[in-house]
Amino acid sequence: MRAGKASQGWTLLGRRRTPTGRRGHNSLLPAAGIAGALLTMLVLGRLTLTPRAAARQASETPTQEIVANLAAGRVVIAVVKDAILIGTAENPIEAETRPPTPVPLTGARAGVILGSVDWFSPSSQQQFARLDAELPHLRSRLTTDAPRLAGTPGGGEASDIEAMGQGLLERLNAVAKNLHGKVEMPAGEALAELIITDYLPGYGPEVWQLRYEMKQVEERRDYWSTRVLRPTYLQFWPPEKGQPRTLVEFDYPAESGHPTLLELLRGNDSRLEKIRSSGATMEQVAALFLQGDSLKAPLADAAQFLRAALDATAPPQARETMAVIRQESGFQWVLPPPAEAERPARQQAHEPAGQQERPAEAPSLLKPPSPR
Repeated sequence: MRAGKASQGWTLLGRRRTPTGRRGHNSLLPAAGIAGALLTMLVLGRLTLTPRAAARQASETPTQEIVANLAAGRVVIAVVKDAILIGTAENPIEAETRPPTPVPLTGARAGVILGSVDWFSPSSQQQFARLDAELPHLRSRLTTDAPRLAGTPGGGEASDIEAMGQGLLERLNAVAKNLHGKVEMPAGEALAELIITDYLPGYGPEVWQLRYEMKQVEERRDYWSTRVLRPTYLQFWPPEKGQPRTLVEFDYPAESGHPTLLELLRGNDSRLEKIRSSGATMEQVAALFLQGDSLKAPLADAAQFLRAALDATAPPQARETMAVIRQESGFQWVLPPPAEAERPARQQAHEPAGQQERPAEAPSLLKPPSPR
């Protein structure tokens, strides 16, 4: 949760590691009206010729497409007694959607990437980036590790979160720099998001959201340069003094407009009411979330409630995961991610591959050149 004007600096203030900027909150991101087709594919033209020369050679030099499959769905984080629960449910908006999946980064830290996570070429079967698999190794070479907070709050810089954010930024830009076709996305919409959850020694649990937006500049007719902007940082846990300690939730894409689990609880949603009425334990857990006292909820009971709530509210056939970070023993799976379906092996950049036909109904972000 941030206050004041945005800056690149990080400080530790009291019990909160607070970057300056707009304040965070515990609700869904505001809807931005993203069309489903605009989210499914990013087509990266590798044309480096001038438009006129490119037009002459279009029939001889096909462009190569890079598809960005999305990790889309709901991420719910519950900070409970001596542990942090991370539950996810997929929103299968397209055939190749991936479930948001917690990735263990250290013993007491996990990250979840939302948005453009799997970048590959369907024509050459070349893998360009698989960000969830790469995430544990993405650290900026430009950011040095400052001493971590230990023992007492205050003092020092939170460079660990910044190093991860900058590392993912550099990786995104390494892929997006080849994007030369116009991409139509709503202003301010995130290309990707990174949710970080951890226990910090001497500080406690924390939850961060890092959002990555994209900017394009037309260098010449129908030829665009693309870069991913520095991420914005929002701290969602610990909440501000006096604010409820309850479920923290993220949804991607934001335009899905799904009510949060907390909103469904407050609205007496029939699916969650059935879980609450199943026994005194479930009723107690639900009451603690509604009262803003999640730290009093026992881990086993909270995990049972959250898993049942996700299962009851997820779309049909949606894949789910759940992990726990215990203060003493670190990251463990409660419900591990499902095994991925077998795909044809993707070839490396130097390996030749035959051109494959692209389905006519496949959506694309490449805007056709407008007549001038």
